[in-house]
Amino acid sequence: MADWFEGFDAALHDVDGTAIFARTGGRADGVPLLLLHGFPQSHAMWHRVAARLAPRFRLVLPDLRGYGDSAKPDGGPDHAAYSKRAMAADMLGLMRRLGHERFCVAGHDRGARVAHRLALDAPQAVARLALIDIAPTLDMYEATDQRFASAYYHWFHLIQPSPLPEAMIGGNARLYLQWKLGGWGTGGLAHIEPEALAEYERCFCRAEAIHAMCEDYRASAGIDLTHDRASRAAGQKIACPTLLLWGERGVVAKLFDPLALWRAQCVSEPAGRAVAAGHFIPEELPQQTADALAAHCAD
Repeated sequence: MADWFEGFDAALHDVDGTAIFARTGGRADGVPLLLLHGFPQSHAMWHRVAARLAPRFRLVLPDLRGYGDSAKPDGGPDHAAYSKRAMAADMLGLMRRLGHERFCVAGHDRGARVAHRLALDAPQAVARLALIDIAPTLDMYEATDQRFASAYYHWFHLIQPSPLPEAMIGGNARLYLQWKLGGWGTGGLAHIEPEALAEYERCFCRAEAIHAMCEDYRASAGIDLTHDRASRAAGQKIACPTLLLWGERGVVAKLFDPLALWRAQCVSEPAGRAVAAGHFIPEELPQQTADALAAHCAD
């Protein structure tokens, strides 16, 4: 796999004491574009999209804290170390360390939730934003019913006190991982590159990684909701141009109206559409995803 991300550099970056792994590459003088992955993946999910964007953009593909080869710090009693605010601060620090004071951000799944918080907390840094296959965390939790709880059962399983979910997942981590990757796609694992699947298995099937991912979800059910409610109470909205993409065969499309929810209290002027995919849009539709991001983030 040495040449899999050909043309990209790989390194660990010290961001305020937290080691963040990232690949960087693409056009040296291109518009900086930060690509954030989701659960249960790593930066590897962006491989095919990045290859298509590299001629035009300066790309940064990190592993979020708790994921991939990035650090997995202790979450603390309130799981604050895995709040989207803390994870967004990592990304802001990384981009500044790489010399990018203002940049575009695209996030999928958990990465989109980090991107949402980054755009709220550092509006001066985020020029354009793209959120892929999510509705706002607060709205999703507050609308919980049997259909949502059945489809997104992991939201309620992973937040249970340690070590229960960690032990249950750890009993057969590879099965759990592949079930998640296949269950939200178009069926099976055909949308995933073999190299990416190998990376997901290497990174996910470790006790410290499973625990960190549980901490991510515990934060989302607690401190993240506190932060989101405070932002809404203050009338804080994302002002930069924002693109929303969601899969027409995914849970978000079936249970929510993403455009209406983001417009209501989170984003001033969002634009968006459903695409012919399940949840893993960048891997299911890499060309369409790259084209959408290129059009949205063009200087």
